[in-house]
Amino acid sequence: MEKLKIAFFDAKDYDRESFLRANPNGGPGKNESQETPDGIDFELTFLETRLTAETARLAEGHDVVCVFVNDDVSADVIDRLSEMGVRLIALRCAGYNNVDIEHAYGRIHVVRVPAYSPYAVAEHAMALLLTSIRRIHKAYNRTRDFNFSLSGLTGFDLHGKTVGVIGTGKIGRVFIDICRGFGMNVLAYDKFPAADSGITYVPLDELFERADIISLHCPLTDETHHMINEESIARMKKGVVIINTSRGALIDSEVLLEGIKERKIGAACLDVYEEESNVFFHDYSNHIVNDDTLARLISMPNVIVTSHQAFLTNEALSNIADTTFANIREFLEKGYAANEVCYKCPDVASCPQGHEKKCF
Repeated sequence: MEKLKIAFFDAKDYDRESFLRANPNGGPGKNESQETPDGIDFELTFLETRLTAETARLAEGHDVVCVFVNDDVSADVIDRLSEMGVRLIALRCAGYNNVDIEHAYGRIHVVRVPAYSPYAVAEHAMALLLTSIRRIHKAYNRTRDFNFSLSGLTGFDLHGKTVGVIGTGKIGRVFIDICRGFGMNVLAYDKFPAADSGITYVPLDELFERADIISLHCPLTDETHHMINEESIARMKKGVVIINTSRGALIDSEVLLEGIKERKIGAACLDVYEEESNVFFHDYSNHIVNDDTLARLISMPNVIVTSHQAFLTNEALSNIADTTFANIREFLEKGYAANEVCYKCPDVASCPQGHEKKCF
């Protein structure tokens, strides 16, 4: 029987619960070493700390490290993991912008969870939008003080408004379906448009100019970094609402703040933030947050910030755990995994190997 040791970095209670639940015969409070039906004994170690160059040593003696969005999987970290004999990096998320994929090539294989629940993220994006434009968060706080005044709570209809969706992968397309249910007009931009989807694609500049609401659902790459910037905001309608449930660095936060102060941006709904790694997922309610930009954004009455919460549903957590274990088992059994990523294949569709063998 093969025993496989997996170290989970930046692990929260919900990670522990979902992975123990997905592990055969496992469950919260039970032995964290469980035998799977295929004879592989998974031994799970949950670490609260993020993976960094300083904490990488905690992975010593493990075969696999499982990481999340704010773990640092840079070249230095990859070298340290490789030297310790780590065989696989398993991302429990879809995005891999925090991984130096090119440096990992030839050293450690990397797998990800490409689709855990597009509904979770798309529904959260719409929840943020509705909360913002209908002032639900303000009404909630007000009525808890028995203040039933409607002053300052006037919103606007979504019906008939134009939404611009940037990125039409699974999440983007689910969000489009939700918007259509509200009677909204949908424009979209994607470098790789979905064929026969019935989606109206337009150039990015045209989307910026025509959309009343813009929602970001694209990956973070060198090309999309700070795609919401001074130039793009200048093209937008006055009062535009911007939603970001993808990656924080798609937006230049300083420029966003200026756009809000100048009343060009009507509202911002942010589940991600470009400097979130040292803030999100932690309780700083009794501390002073040193990030002035984030503090000023949160202080704005037309900004809603949630802390990378969009993925957090029971269904998504279950799918993440199941797919992560499936990726690991497939890699062990076949030497490759369909969900492997490497710098040779920017997306599965263009992978020259069809993801039918390992990348190196």
